Amino acid sequence: MKASDIFESAGKPDLTPMIDVVFLMLVFFMVTTELVKQEADLGIQLPSLAAPTAAPELPSKHTIDILPDGTVLLNGGSLGDDPYGDLSGLTSMLAGLKASADRLQKQTIVTIQADAYSPHYRSIDVLNACARAKLKFVSFSQM
Repeated sequence: MKASDIFESAGKPDLTPMIDVVFLMLVFFMVTTELVKQEADLGIQLPSLAAPTAAPELPSKHTIDILPDGTVLLNGGSLGDDPYGDLSGLTSMLAGLKASADRLQKQTIVTIQADAYSPHYRSIDVLNACARAKLKFVSFSQM
């Protein structure tokens, strides 16, 4: 008996059980597969509408310190100006502070605190810088 005789006698193979098994496997994989979570399902809470906070107020009073070596400090910070040269850094900073205060409709008040041993010409240089920045409210105080 040959192998071809076996297949001829059996006829065509029945595909119904094989199709049933394929459908069962398809259903099994569909049920056990986890779907990818969408970004909206991650539990992130977005900020809600909130009232805007008030803008921080700039100080309208500024202090210029003149040290004994001729160094000039604005509100305690150095401006990088040379102790013996022009005060262009101070002038530009004062002009910017005045422009900011003008936008807020405030007056810019500058107090000059010169050390007793500071050179007097440096006080004049600071006054000239205030004049170039168009500041009107300038006063002296003791350090």
